[in-house]
Amino acid sequence: MKPHLLLLLFMLAAPLGFAAPAHSLTVGDGFVDPISFPDAQPVFSWKLPTGTSRQTAYRLEITAADRSWDSGWIESAQSVRVPGPPDPFAAGDRATWRVNVRDEQGDELGWSDPARFELGLLTTADWSAAWIRPSQAHDPDAEPVGELRRTFSLDQSVTRARLHVTARGAFALQLNGTRVGDDHFVPGLTPYENRIDTLTYDVTDQLRPGDNTLHAALGTGWFAGRYPFEAEKPGPYGRHPQLLLQLELTLAGGSTRTIVSDKNWEGSFNGPIRSSSIYDGEHFDARQHVSDWAPVDVDPDLSYAVLQPKPFAPVRATETLATQAISEPVPGRFIFDLGQNMVGWARLQMPVQRDQTITVKFGEMLQADGTLYNANYRAAKSTDTYTAATDGTITWEPHFTFHGFRYVELSGLAPDAAPQPDWVTGVVLHSDLTPTGTFTSSHAKLNQLQSNIVWGWRGNSLDIPTDCPQRDERAGWTGDAQVFCPTAMFLTDGHAFWRSWLASMRLEQDADGVIPSIIPSANIKWRARSPGWMDAAAVIPWEVYVRTGDATILAENFAMMEKLVGWYRSQSVDGLLPTIEGFGDWLQPHAAAQITPEDGMGDRRGDTPRPLLGVAYYARSTQLLAQAARVLGRDELAATYAAEAAAIRAAFTRAYFDAEGRLQNVPESQTAYALAIAFDLLPAKLIPAAGEHLARLVRDVADTHLRTGFLGTPVLTFALDRTGHADLAAALLFQESYPSWFYPINQGATTMWERWNSYTHADGFGDVSMNSFNHYAYGAVGQWMYERIAGLAPDPAYPGYKHILVRPLVVPQLDHAEATLETPYGLAASGWRRVGDTVTLTVTVPPNSTATVTLPDGATHVCEPGTRTFTFPAPATP
Repeated sequence: MKPHLLLLLFMLAAPLGFAAPAHSLTVGDGFVDPISFPDAQPVFSWKLPTGTSRQTAYRLEITAADRSWDSGWIESAQSVRVPGPPDPFAAGDRATWRVNVRDEQGDELGWSDPARFELGLLTTADWSAAWIRPSQAHDPDAEPVGELRRTFSLDQSVTRARLHVTARGAFALQLNGTRVGDDHFVPGLTPYENRIDTLTYDVTDQLRPGDNTLHAALGTGWFAGRYPFEAEKPGPYGRHPQLLLQLELTLAGGSTRTIVSDKNWEGSFNGPIRSSSIYDGEHFDARQHVSDWAPVDVDPDLSYAVLQPKPFAPVRATETLATQAISEPVPGRFIFDLGQNMVGWARLQMPVQRDQTITVKFGEMLQADGTLYNANYRAAKSTDTYTAATDGTITWEPHFTFHGFRYVELSGLAPDAAPQPDWVTGVVLHSDLTPTGTFTSSHAKLNQLQSNIVWGWRGNSLDIPTDCPQRDERAGWTGDAQVFCPTAMFLTDGHAFWRSWLASMRLEQDADGVIPSIIPSANIKWRARSPGWMDAAAVIPWEVYVRTGDATILAENFAMMEKLVGWYRSQSVDGLLPTIEGFGDWLQPHAAAQITPEDGMGDRRGDTPRPLLGVAYYARSTQLLAQAARVLGRDELAATYAAEAAAIRAAFTRAYFDAEGRLQNVPESQTAYALAIAFDLLPAKLIPAAGEHLARLVRDVADTHLRTGFLGTPVLTFALDRTGHADLAAALLFQESYPSWFYPINQGATTMWERWNSYTHADGFGDVSMNSFNHYAYGAVGQWMYERIAGLAPDPAYPGYKHILVRPLVVPQLDHAEATLETPYGLAASGWRRVGDTVTLTVTVPPNSTATVTLPDGATHVCEPGTRTFTFPAPATP
């Protein structure tokens, strides 16, 4: 048959039912063709093609060198986290897999394209290498960078090479002069005394017959460098960084060979990276070349901590920002404005002269005179220097430091220098999490708020969820993460990221159940026992479960949740917590200074009493524990914990609310009402009345402004909305004056701020001791924007967006709003547009999922996969 006739037949047949196969195959928590998979018993996921409504059966086929496995046809709609063969794989095993699916008609879609996975070195027992480091004496307080090298010869070409590596510290590798990998700050930040992540690279194409040279730069990183608030105390886990490396080769003739870190390496501390500190910056002297290579110190003891493959994406450069403007506020000091507060470093590409030292400083803001404002960095020096070896043009960026900044200052230039915009480029660094969600609207400032939320998450997802990325802190504060996790899970696929951090949290939990305020906590024993901070141990597993459908995350953290609730129980008196302390409703604006002055916190803890916050979160975590037990099939425990949660709620109501739904025995606060409503702490009959009192505080007492801190702000709009005050919640969101979400935007914010008034045009900068311009906690309002304004929310009863709840809030401040989300089943979307007196809602449901659409008049519609539109009268303006 002629080719053009074949094409014609194909075109005619396509509409008649020829369907595409399943696609987007992943293993575990979203891995695509991994070469260092961390789980010996993978689970498998795929997505159905557009046009297919649902799956009725699947057939999974896995092929490895020593075995093949075929599930046969399984009648099931499950397409996410499907179990594989019962026998576990071993370290280094490789396999290909594919899936076939039957659709709603029972028709086969055909085999998918094959996907692959390869296991890394799963346990410490899989390693034969030793820890090594340069042996020369050095000043550890200077945070020096070690250089390590090994030359080896190969008499054949290489058909396969895997380089397994980790460090107590941070490493950067070269093989035959070419960089290995594209990640940074590896292996990352974990509780090093218990767990160290490992990385694996495919270096087959970088090897050659003859001599080959491995080179490693070894920085102090989080292991041996400074840690939060420890200005003069490097070494939270150890004083000396070390490298562990294992190169496994398969040669052309079929033989194998392994090169490991051992006594055959050489080391030195006299390379060009003179020092590199996460908090203080990097000093690079291009004139310096190692000439004193010496034998390394070798430590064969691998019992220090469990070694396991890194279970989520490492930090990578994901974007670059070009200079938008250059100024010279002081002669010889040039300020490059990148236009966006970001996290990463500055790449220099500029002419230099021999022996010239270029100093690079950073700032999030500028002073009134145009000079850098970086006093808020506190003890973090955050300064890089580059000393040139020759005249010419350099391209340079640092190795083991990062900065939070918008502005870059260069000094030390030649007197006649004429800086050009391309001399400085901002390199954006963060954990390379896949973007999943978008939000857009007709309101420029609301779109800017969304941008600020996104950039806040980018800057504070650098290997762990941090509170700020610029000052001498950059720590995994549990309270900030607890409130922001749902928003983060919408913005990026953070499944593996949060699962890893929770694993660290389990290792750090005290025997009595207390969760440290910072994870990892290192030798900084921050134990504030703070409601809302400790409860990250219960809230985050549940929120991740709701958005992924992964019950494993509940099973893994169930004991941690139980111990936390047990600690609360041990502190309670008749269900109340009269002596609990903690951070309170942190940084509530306009709070009364009711905290004892000796603790140094002033009014930062807010007006809501900590005992009330304690009971609220005790009830919240206990209820989530009951729900987790129910999901895991532990029904007896579920009933026990549900009863305990009910008793706590009853005690809360008796102590803090009267029969009219009004707070008693404590000062009235927006946060107290909002938590009581959002956490279901009150009898149903009291919730409407409590909502009226909350609305009164917001509208009449605060003139439609925020009086909430880190704990109250994320739930405030939800509480107002739930009790019939959605119009007031919207008015609060669109408020322009202080304190409000738009107020920092009106002062020029491009990220979320720690305080609503961290800077004002009228009064300048706020409290320098706590004044971060990149702090994501208040960005938790994003959840309400996506789930209510756009109307795209998960259904906890059918987690992982197996069923979607679409309930858009058509607010008078907007003409249109839309959210999209790449769910485990495919793209979901909800967007509405007002034209005159009519609103059109467009809903997209991914294959193998369903949605319930609730219109503003209360009418409901169940939607199958595909795109559907609804038209209805615009709600009356309040």
